[in-house]
Amino acid sequence: MTSTQGPFGTSRRVSFPKPPTGDILATYDTYEEAQSAVDVLAHADFPVQAATIVGNDMKSVERVTGRLSWGRAAGAGAASGLWLGLFLGVLSITFTPASGIGYLVGALLIGAAFGMLFGLGGYALTRNRRDFSSVMQVVASSYSLVVDPEVANRARNVLNIQASPVPTAVPVRDPDEPPLA
Repeated sequence: MTSTQGPFGTSRRVSFPKPPTGDILATYDTYEEAQSAVDVLAHADFPVQAATIVGNDMKSVERVTGRLSWGRAAGAGAASGLWLGLFLGVLSITFTPASGIGYLVGALLIGAAFGMLFGLGGYALTRNRRDFSSVMQVVASSYSLVVDPEVANRARNVLNIQASPVPTAVPVRDPDEPPLA
């Protein structure tokens, strides 16, 4: 725990998150497999609050979804503008009794127009440097199922997993230590 200065000169305690500790029961290639194992535990009335799924070897992955063009930039901008127009139109209709459905349609059209302008402007600024659209994700190479040592044997029995000869725990690394290659 670290002590920091609050906004009014008061001191407050800040706790930093710690990696979970316990026994690693199994390591899975996908999150869905790890999630299925926890579901099996839940159906067996296992105290699932004692289980944690830990993603290992996190990587940033940018998946290219397609080529970006003027039309695609305009369409994406108009679509996001429609959502903003819908939100503002519904908000206005809710709090202003005099406005009607015509006001909502107007807000949708104005939102789509501004969204299209911003989409085209953003594309014009990044043209020839980024002519593709993509989605960024953080993914793990594997997922470990970690449980509290007190209930590890019960979890192994439910999942039909053999106990490892040496209990393994999630390593706690010093934050000042350089990352492993």
